[in-house]
Amino acid sequence: MTPAPDERDRIRGAMDRILTGTPHTSNGALTIVALAHEAGVPRNALTQRHLDLKNEFYERVKERGATPDVEVRLRQKIVKLKETISNKNKELDRLRADVPALVRVVNQLTLENQELREALASSHPNVVPIQRRQLRPDE
Repeated sequence: MTPAPDERDRIRGAMDRILTGTPHTSNGALTIVALAHEAGVPRNALTQRHLDLKNEFYERVKERGATPDVEVRLRQKIVKLKETISNKNKELDRLRADVPALVRVVNQLTLENQELREALASSHPNVVPIQRRQLRPDE
């Protein structure tokens, strides 16, 4: 596909509008996606055909001292992920602390079960099965 003759001009105009904070059609984010949307060109026009304009855009963003929106979002995501990891580590510590108590309970129940089986198998069981009485048809 052949680029439109005014594509570079549209990209430069969009760059100026975004960097001055007056975007017309995009959200004004300091990203290539927003720049392409603002210029009305496909994203790959900046990532494949006009690499110099993409690099210029990022340089101008850097000169302004502004942090690109992508970096801001990634930093926020990193903070959330660190909080999640911290919470998961606390939960894991609690679960690890519960394991010895659960092992003791399992051992105790195993011993009690063994004692009950031995008592049932002994010659004088404490539990005597009750025979069900057969009902007669006239009852």
